[in-house]
Amino acid sequence: MKNIIKGLLVVAIAFVASCSSTQSLQEYYVDSAENPNFISLDVPTSILNLAEAELTDVQREALSSLRKLNVLAFKKTSANEADYKIENAKVNQILKNDEFVELMKLNSSYGKGVIKYLGDEDAIDEVIIYGNSKEKGFALVRVLGKDMNPAHIVQLLQAIQKSDYRGEGLGEIGKFLKG
Repeated sequence: MKNIIKGLLVVAIAFVASCSSTQSLQEYYVDSAENPNFISLDVPTSILNLAEAELTDVQREALSSLRKLNVLAFKKTSANEADYKIENAKVNQILKNDEFVELMKLNSSYGKGVIKYLGDEDAIDEVIIYGNSKEKGFALVRVLGKDMNPAHIVQLLQAIQKSDYRGEGLGEIGKFLKG
């Protein structure tokens, strides 16, 4: 009887450990923020200078659903190539989680990427934009909001294009993302 209980206990502990071993995206951001290979930045929506832009009602609604952006970028160098591979694999593993719904894939001369979201189709709470360049590294952007609508994301991009925002306030990440 003791052996059966011990066996069940070992199986239960192994199951709990395997369930909790998958790192969340939030945990990944926190763990990576202090890593010197990463550039990390929280961006308030006010930095986008959209208050001055002439926005439609739909664009204003899209902006009001947006709270902030968390940006995390791994700048690849010849010295950290092994770390890049490890970190890239970690991000890909996190993004494979079924809770993330794929919105679209990106493929350009700069690299590949994906846009995913968390939440319901008509009430998105988080959009994740992941872009990866084998030469430069990768960037992971969390767009945090409340009840965002996928159609509003397009509207928001149009609003940003109307604004006079040119990447001010982004520092190193702005340079990294520009090229």
